[in-house]
Amino acid sequence: MTDTTDYYTILGVERGASQDDIKKAFRKKALQHHPDRNPGDKEAEKKFKEAAEAYEVLSDADKRAKYDRFGKEGLRGVPGRGFENSEDIFEAFSDIFGDSLFGELFGIGRSGRRARRGASLRGEMSVEFEESARGVEKTIELKRGERCDRCTGTGAKPGTRPVSCSVCGGRGEVLQGHGFFSIRSTCPQCRGQGHTIQTPCPDCSGAGRVKVKREIKVRIPPGIEDSTRLRVTGEGEAGEDGSRGDLYCDIYVKPHEFFERDGDHLVCEIPVPFTQAALGAEITVPTLLEGSAKLHVPAGTQSGQIFRLRNLGMPNVHGRGRGDQYIRVVVDVPRSLSKKQEELLREYARTENVELKPRKKGFFDRIRDYFE
Repeated sequence: MTDTTDYYTILGVERGASQDDIKKAFRKKALQHHPDRNPGDKEAEKKFKEAAEAYEVLSDADKRAKYDRFGKEGLRGVPGRGFENSEDIFEAFSDIFGDSLFGELFGIGRSGRRARRGASLRGEMSVEFEESARGVEKTIELKRGERCDRCTGTGAKPGTRPVSCSVCGGRGEVLQGHGFFSIRSTCPQCRGQGHTIQTPCPDCSGAGRVKVKREIKVRIPPGIEDSTRLRVTGEGEAGEDGSRGDLYCDIYVKPHEFFERDGDHLVCEIPVPFTQAALGAEITVPTLLEGSAKLHVPAGTQSGQIFRLRNLGMPNVHGRGRGDQYIRVVVDVPRSLSKKQEELLREYARTENVELKPRKKGFFDRIRDYFE
């Protein structure tokens, strides 16, 4: 028969469960039996406390070892938190409740007046292919919230001051009773601010911040790829405590008319006259950053053959050298020949014992010959 008081059973995990699995199981159980989800349910309150007790033991390596060997008897004399109510649980596991899903769902936190960092912003910009290779500094223009100069961020009209919230007494949070437990939640009157504005600032309408147009410089590193998102620290919205969020900028690289990118490598096609492909030659090819380079085309090169120029590709965005440039040769066969060129080619063909027929007559030429 299953022991329903066993800590592993309470959390619904195996005895060999990892710490991460135990933590996830506790989160799940705590959310399932949370008093705010089960108002007035004494059984839920009991299971909520049992889950906390189980996690308190199994999350501690020393206590877990004693429990695995001797059961609850092995924990006698071992210091424990001894949870009496929900406040004790929230305080003990603030790393889970304070910033986790519980805080988002139920407004649970250690301080309803905790100053919040500013919101992050998002922007985008396009760069040329060459700029993505060399690196460049660009400017992006945006509107962002900044502290109101007129009220210095208080939100109150100059000459007046914010008034302490009458509902929470300036704490920014209120206690709501649920039987055996008391739940902290954000004050509905002041929304966690701890104060209210009776005479709002005319410039910011009591918000304490105003929208201002700014130009932000964004440093784009060499080798950046298309659709990369750059983070510019501290260039987002101003927060309640003055600290800013971040700016996330999406970079789009325009295509190049000649080069294509493959990771850190560059790929291009170069037309080569069939005489040079047959006889061999040294040709000049363009590169992205160095202007031009020499490429040896050996005799007998076939169309589609690929050559490599080392270290002439894109810089690695993390500073790990450069890729290579790959050149695909396309043998260029002339569409028309002079009489002399045609005679020379036919002479060459005879040395190969290739039977060459005169150019075929057109459709109307064949019809005319048929009736003659």
